[in-house]
Amino acid sequence: MDFEYTPEQEAFRVKVRAWLKDNFPPELAIDDPMDERIAPNREIFEKRRAWQRKLADAGWVGLSWPKEYGGGSANLMEQIIFDDEYFRARAPVLPGYSGVSLLGPTLMQWGTEEQKKKYLPRILPAADVWCQGYSEPGAGSDLAGLKTRAELKGDYFIINGQKVWTSGAQYADKMFLLARTDPDAPKHKGISYLIIDDMGSPGIEVRPLVTMSGHHHFNEVFFDNVQIPKENIVGPLNEGWKVAVTTLAFERGIAGGGGHSAQVRRLADLARRVEIGGRPAWDHEWVRQDLAQFLIECEAAKYTRLRSLTRRLRGLPPGPEGSTLKLVGSELGVRIARFASELLGPYAILGEPTPLVPDAPRWQSRLLSSRQYTIAGGTSEIQRNILGERQLGLPK
Repeated sequence: MDFEYTPEQEAFRVKVRAWLKDNFPPELAIDDPMDERIAPNREIFEKRRAWQRKLADAGWVGLSWPKEYGGGSANLMEQIIFDDEYFRARAPVLPGYSGVSLLGPTLMQWGTEEQKKKYLPRILPAADVWCQGYSEPGAGSDLAGLKTRAELKGDYFIINGQKVWTSGAQYADKMFLLARTDPDAPKHKGISYLIIDDMGSPGIEVRPLVTMSGHHHFNEVFFDNVQIPKENIVGPLNEGWKVAVTTLAFERGIAGGGGHSAQVRRLADLARRVEIGGRPAWDHEWVRQDLAQFLIECEAAKYTRLRSLTRRLRGLPPGPEGSTLKLVGSELGVRIARFASELLGPYAILGEPTPLVPDAPRWQSRLLSSRQYTIAGGTSEIQRNILGERQLGLPK
């Protein structure tokens, strides 16, 4: 196994790093992209949209998309290197990530030529920002249990129902969603994958859901007789589950709760500054042992990602690594947050910087928000079922 990059790949890394150094606006830098996946207000959202447009103009967005769709046709390793350098620069998650990472690749596989021409060119420069209408109050982990209806009447679908946990809906221009088009079909049948062209359409209401950390990154979305053209269906009528699984495969690949290594190293630095029992926290054996264990697990996750990368480079179908990384990453995030509260004590609950812990708000956010990642993108229970039943052959 060769873990070294080739000279060509290292040259590409240097090029990416230099471009980001010269072009990334420092005022957009964030300590932890997990905390601000969605902009906290419209002003910052528009700045991030402009940043995505600048990236797209330089050819960095959709780097691995085919050239025919406006991408760079870069190989997988170049995309991985770019992502590493992007987050190393403390750059924020792009406002158009749902379109770039989820809808775009799905349309390339399932969309008509007309749909590809209409939607794909506007995704990369964030001319259109998308949100995802999947989860419902009674259909989160059990997504196939959704009840939102889309009734075909002449040339239009009429949509009624509700979605929940819809990230970025307050800023989105468009939505891709699942709706039941045949209520009498079996559970995973009778579902269609649809596109709403205008989130400002009559009958759509977006209501904010504010987390206990004060963040507003997801919403409830209600549909009351919302009308969309019948040509806005992606894939066959009543066979939308197959299309949805394609999108979910892309989502799971980016929902592994990454960034833990940087958090652990920052906590190791703080352990040398804060005190527990009148002496530096680093002097306590349990602090060093916990930090060492976290770094061991971060390294294990790193090599699991490399295993997944190897499969993709060989053209093999996805293996169990996606569910493994999602499960391990989200559970590790909860444990790191708990450790941060034990290490920092009262500093872990402060929402304002202090001289001793200038990034105190980051740890408050981790403490309050980490549990959500054991639910978002597929619960830990679902991931265990996938690994147990599909990989290990255990009984249901």
